[in-house]
Amino acid sequence: MLKIGNVVAPNQVVLAPMAGVCNPAFRLIAKEFGCGLVCAEMVSDKAIIHGNHRTMDMLFVDDREKPLSLQIFGGDTETLVEAAKHVDRHTNADIIDINMGCPVPKITKCEAGARWLLDPSRIEEMITTVVKAVSKPVTVKMRIGWDDEHIYAVQNAKAVENGGGSAVSVHGRTRVQMYTGHANWDIIREVKQSVSIPVIGNGDVTTPEDAKRMLDETGVDGVMIGRAALGNPWMLYRTIQYLTKGELPPEPTGQEKIRIAILHMDRLVALKGEHVAVKEMRKHLAWYLKGLPGGARVKDIVMETTKRDIMAGVLEEFVASLDNTDSQDGMPIMRQLV
Repeated sequence: MLKIGNVVAPNQVVLAPMAGVCNPAFRLIAKEFGCGLVCAEMVSDKAIIHGNHRTMDMLFVDDREKPLSLQIFGGDTETLVEAAKHVDRHTNADIIDINMGCPVPKITKCEAGARWLLDPSRIEEMITTVVKAVSKPVTVKMRIGWDDEHIYAVQNAKAVENGGGSAVSVHGRTRVQMYTGHANWDIIREVKQSVSIPVIGNGDVTTPEDAKRMLDETGVDGVMIGRAALGNPWMLYRTIQYLTKGELPPEPTGQEKIRIAILHMDRLVALKGEHVAVKEMRKHLAWYLKGLPGGARVKDIVMETTKRDIMAGVLEEFVASLDNTDSQDGMPIMRQLV
């Protein structure tokens, strides 16, 4: 169990708020695979305030996804407060998360994302103002620092706590590292030891065993899984089973992976329409197909596909060609859901 303010998640596994990925189609699959808390992809504070149509669509929350954290980003306290108030009053998200970890230049140039990490006092002032303006719990997702010379993870986490924040997620890399190198779990442990609010660890959790090791080595309250879940929601399910029961379920069969990939595509079609969904599904299929024999060839074909039925047909033909002698050993988790 993971408690953030008045929100209780049934387990310690959290889906990271990955841009361009964590829309309702993917989040719902993560929830069906047992994920305790799912996080929506980050949304611009200014776009919310201006009522941008696409942004408003991104604020949609399916009740089946709850509990859910909706993440906003911006570099100005005033606009962050206004955006947070909108999320608080006009969405059914459970938690408002503020992004202080995005390393992308177009975000940091606007003083948003990881740029906040350079000034703990500014963080505390902003969090204090946001918390006073909303009723939902406010959390922060951050990195350990800007670069090796500016690692203020402990100070920044304390600033979040002092400002009334309900939890903090810490990615063990600096902004300069982007997604390279290794995550520093020692600093995540220092953060956990320095604050009383829940701390969620993030970075280099690629297997269920990694998740348990992070919990054991850092003492964090939850484990956030990001890239390891791309095309692989079984990672979430297997991690939950490993943490709660000490069991390590088998990896999914190729047949099971393709079945869930098609489900994912159909949910994207319902959400965004066929044209957009099929284009967006191409990157997801690259992840679903990874490691499957002949997957690279199929990936090349689907990258040229523009129609849902054609894409599904290619995938069904591919899965029919796979050796199904071990299909009965696949994971049963989704058979009851679709």
